[in-house]
Order: sequence, then structure tokens, then C-alpha cells
Amino acid sequence: MDFTDVSLTALRVFRAVAEQGTFTAAAGTLGYTQSAVSRQIATIERVAGAALLERHREGVKLTAAGHLVLRRATAVLDQIDATARELSGLPAHTATVRVGWFPSAGAALLPKAIAALRQSHPGITVQSREGSTPALARALRAGSVDLALLASEPPFRPPDTESPALIMRTLTERSLCVAVPATHPLARGDYIDVADLHGQQWIAGPNTSDDRLMGVWPGLDERPEIAHTARDWLAKLQLVAAGCGLTTIPAVLAPAALPSVRVLPVRGGPQEQRRLLLAHLPSPLSEAAARTAEALRTAAIGLDVPQ
Repeated sequence: MDFTDVSLTALRVFRAVAEQGTFTAAAGTLGYTQSAVSRQIATIERVAGAALLERHREGVKLTAAGHLVLRRATAVLDQIDATARELSGLPAHTATVRVGWFPSAGAALLPKAIAALRQSHPGITVQSREGSTPALARALRAGSVDLALLASEPPFRPPDTESPALIMRTLTERSLCVAVPATHPLARGDYIDVADLHGQQWIAGPNTSDDRLMGVWPGLDERPEIAHTARDWLAKLQLVAAGCGLTTIPAVLAPAALPSVRVLPVRGGPQEQRRLLLAHLPSPLSEAAARTAEALRTAAIGLDVPQ
């Protein structure tokens, strides 16, 4: 058995592992058991005659041979998927662009861009998926998305250290803000002094891998009081509206805030800047992907975000 006999299933499993970063996450995405994923990876490595993945405690990393196989597997799987779409009866002029986005971008920017594309280029269909910035960087390299909206914060490092480097363009750079109930004393002014954030109750997201509490103002010199934990941005804003606490909010998400919530900048202390990036692989974009990228850039320019 040589590599020409490798199955499409094995290629899909390999791409999922490369994208998700762990066997466990890939199994969950595919609906397989972890042992089934392990068997498929063992098979594809056996026929490749080389290790395709480096196994580490925190996950997997592609070897040089793994990068080669991933590039070829992505091309094959994309062609198979395109054939399936054509056989299903989609018009020949229809083009699909896959966009990955981190949560706050999906609330304000992505819907505007999709709505504009429907008017200007109805033949382009956008398929989108939510994910964290590290997961979306892996998805780009795995060929699972064509474009990705990524979040970045100081010191604004690249989302990964893989080669070649991703092409990234800054769409917006805004200060991190705080969402407060409209009835809260802090809502009376046009900004919040950082000293007034001491002793407040916070609505935070689940701990991330680096133990940052998303939703709590960074750098507070006290142990924050976490009143509620929520992953979803809408849930956080609903809790703020109900007077349950404060939460940090990227300025790009401010247009999605409820009328009973005020989104205010913070003064004093280090500036907490946040960038919204549009990323893709260094290879040339298809015409549809390029038009989608332009729609995203235009939508970013048009965002009416308070400074």
C-alpha cells in the first residue's frame, strides 16, 4: 500500500487534527471516537512513510512532511467538496467563501459585510464559523476557511509561529471599553476613571489557557469579584443590562449593545488597545474571496464605534 491508496476519510481526519490541534478536539468535531482518529492518523503516517505530526502534551504540531500532506490534502478535499456542490445543482456561477470569525466580530462586522455582498455580488455565498484566534489560524492553514477575522492585543504578536507567515491587515484598532448598566453611577459620565473600577462586580468569560479572565478590566491590582460567568457576548450584555455587574467589551461590539447598557472608554493606566485583523494564507485569493475581503474592509470602515 502506498500513498496513492490513502482514503478520503483519512485525509479529512488528518486535516481536522491539524486544524483542531488535538486528537480529542478533532474527534469531537468529526463525531468520531478518539481511538478512531488515532487509527486513521496511524494509517496515513504508515502509508506516507514518515511522521506527519509531532505529539506534545499541549497538542500536535505538523512536521515538514505533515505540511506537505496538508497542502495536498486540502486541495484534494476542496475539489471533492466543489464537485459535490456542483452535483447538488448549485449554479455554475455561484462561489462559496468560508470565513472564520472570533465572537465579537460576528456580532457587528460580519453581518454588515454579508448584507452588502448580497446586494453587490449575489453569486457569492459566505459560509461562516466562530472560533478563537488560535483555532482560526489553524483553520486557515488547514484550508478549512479562506479568510479569518482575528483578535489581537498588545504586544500584537502574530497568531502563530508557523511558516509561511499569514497575511494580516488591520481593519480596526480601538480601545477596550467597559459595559455598564445605564442606571449605574459610572454611567453618568462620558468615560470611566480606571480607579473607579476597583471593588466592582464583574461578568467574566471562562478562563482561557493563559488564565486571563475575559471580561475583567486587565491589570486591576486586586482579586476581582466575579459575579457571573458567561461565554456568550449577548448573555454578558443581558446580565449587564439587568444590573448584575460590569464587563469589558471590544469597541467593535459597541453597536450591538442594548439600550439599557452604556459602553464607555476607560481613562487612567495603560491604554488597552485591541485590533481586528483580516488574515489569509500568502497564496493569491480567489476573486470571490478578494471581493469578500473588500466587503469586510468596507464594513469595518463604516462601523460607528465611540472612541
